[in-house]
Amino acid sequence: MSDATLHAIEPSPDDFAVQIADQIESFLVAVTEVAKGDEPGSTVPFLLLEVSQLLLAGGRLGAHEDIVPDERYEPDSGPEADVDELRENLARLLDPIDVYSEVFDPYEPRKAPVPARISDDLANVITDLRHGMAHYRAGRTTEALWWWQFSYFSNWGSTASATLRALHSLLAHIRLNQPLEELDGLDTDMDVSDDALEIEAGRVMAEEIAGPLGLGPVS
Repeated sequence: MSDATLHAIEPSPDDFAVQIADQIESFLVAVTEVAKGDEPGSTVPFLLLEVSQLLLAGGRLGAHEDIVPDERYEPDSGPEADVDELRENLARLLDPIDVYSEVFDPYEPRKAPVPARISDDLANVITDLRHGMAHYRAGRTTEALWWWQFSYFSNWGSTASATLRALHSLLAHIRLNQPLEELDGLDTDMDVSDDALEIEAGRVMAEEIAGPLGLGPVS
């Protein structure tokens, strides 16, 4: 991408910067709307779609040559917007499947999975994206692209990828009618066989997760 593209006064819709900014803006708007809870039955499918589309923008940023900012020090982009309300709303919508297990780096062997929350992940991603958007809206296009690319590699790319895998796993279990072996809140100390326990987990999953989220197995 040439300097002329980055600094165009009236950029074309085909310009790389415009396309990335549009994809990020679409994600920010969509997740903010989802967090309002107006359509709780569509929360997980909508988030799966939006995170997938965001990662397309991230892939384009990752594959692009290194973007060098215009200034040595990052200009002040103003105060960061509070995401606590959005995080809390998402946590309520996603209960009881907000918590999942994640391995930070698949290339580091013997790393134990750690608990993570989809609501925390999305709030963190949005914080990174809004920071770059503040630069973009202030006319600092190169700075915005540099920040989005840098933070894609350092934080929001891996965070969004982990979130996508969690959402995909949840939908796959439900739509393919493959019950989880163990579910948080299920009494695993019951004196029953493994097969019976798996059936019970599937029942609880259908009642407590699939129903409230408006999901169901493939017929």
